[in-house]
Amino acid sequence: METPLDLVMDRLRCPVCTETLTRTERTVRCAAGHAFDIARQGYLTLLGGARPAVQGDTADMVAARTAFLAAGHYEPVARALAEAVRDVPAADDADHPLVLDLAGGTGYYLATVLDALPRALGVDVEISPYASRRAARAHPRLAAVRADVWQPLPLAAGSAAAVLSVFGPRNPAEIARVLTPGGRLVVVAPAQDHLAEIIGPLGMLTVAPDKEARLARQLADFTTTAERAVRYRATLTHADVVHEALMGPSAHHLDRDELLAAVAALPEPLAVTVSVTVSVHRA
Repeated sequence: METPLDLVMDRLRCPVCTETLTRTERTVRCAAGHAFDIARQGYLTLLGGARPAVQGDTADMVAARTAFLAAGHYEPVARALAEAVRDVPAADDADHPLVLDLAGGTGYYLATVLDALPRALGVDVEISPYASRRAARAHPRLAAVRADVWQPLPLAAGSAAAVLSVFGPRNPAEIARVLTPGGRLVVVAPAQDHLAEIIGPLGMLTVAPDKEARLARQLADFTTTAERAVRYRATLTHADVVHEALMGPSAHHLDRDELLAAVAALPEPLAVTVSVTVSVHRA
């Protein structure tokens, strides 16, 4: 039976020598003999010799993200992503366009995109093994690849019709390399009022005031072709608020007992602003 990894194997490359890869049972190899294991949970680790720049999300962060996203609070953001890539072209006349999600976490957003693109294949590139385990089960056409987005991506040049970057890091040179001619990068970035009702009271990390300018500098070699604001109010329970606080980078800075006490002091339910920008760029 073909797995999602089998479906995208021709697009993947060895992270050591960039040669093509072939699969034998639970191992993937290149002609030069570099071998990589497929975890029993279904994800493939394609890490080269360099130490990962970050260690990725912990098991607790991934559990919090899974619970929060399952409640549907970011579903409008996922739908906006799907709309942004609804007509992506296939690479080199391939039968199935490839959508790549960088630091894609549990595969939530990519799975929504793939539901809207019945012929597309997906690759979720994520450094956290805990997130990769979830992503491997997120969609029948989604392959979970554990790799470092700050290193050369283990994909062939011109292999991706679309690249997604949702609240995550971006490697512009590598994105440009893997995009097919006419392909697009879709970025979701928080606006200044994103989660405004809970960031202050809970001591969460704030959106940097120069975030928009930094994104523009980072993508200076890309052409922005569309930009859309997605803003709405989400009704959260106390449990939802805790999950939101613990699923992102704020989790590294928050004391759990202090967080729970601060959340208990908030109204329940609580209307919270979700405010992001979805922008489309071409290399």
